[in-house]
Amino acid sequence: MDKTISPAKSALQFGVLFGVLMILELVISFVTNINPASNRAYGIVINLLNFLIMPVGLILLGCNNFKNKINSGFISLSEALKVGVTVCVIAALVYGIFSAVFNMIFPEFVEEILRNAKTAMLQQNPEMPKEQMEMALSFTKKFMNPVIAIPATVIMYAFIGLIYSLIIGAIIKKEAQQSF
Repeated sequence: MDKTISPAKSALQFGVLFGVLMILELVISFVTNINPASNRAYGIVINLLNFLIMPVGLILLGCNNFKNKINSGFISLSEALKVGVTVCVIAALVYGIFSAVFNMIFPEFVEEILRNAKTAMLQQNPEMPKEQMEMALSFTKKFMNPVIAIPATVIMYAFIGLIYSLIIGAIIKKEAQQSF
């Protein structure tokens, strides 16, 4: 009977690294008082990093680490999926929990985000009715509640991890030869 090797060994370290990098972005933007809503270039860079560059890079590193250092040069598509989704879910959990604690410690950060969102909505649509703006802001505030934010973040990053790891796994897969 073959001993199965868990992809979690590889995914755990890269997931934590991904989560810590997202936390650093949050802390840096808080300390430097840079707002992605008002500074479009900064918002674009953060979105590219969080939703494209870091997930793809860290999933690729996790899959290659599993393939080359843990599994003797082999990785199947299902193992790549496990690594990729696990990297993103762990990162989302780390970031979501930190963000919830951060928002409790610094409630002024949440208020600043809501003020900036209101300003951005008024800039984009100065004719927006007050009721519509209040509804949008209440929706934004509800999604900042940790009970909703953490599961939503995990689901979103799990989907991102699934898509990217499907692509990466299809490219780097190398299955071991089955012998009878």
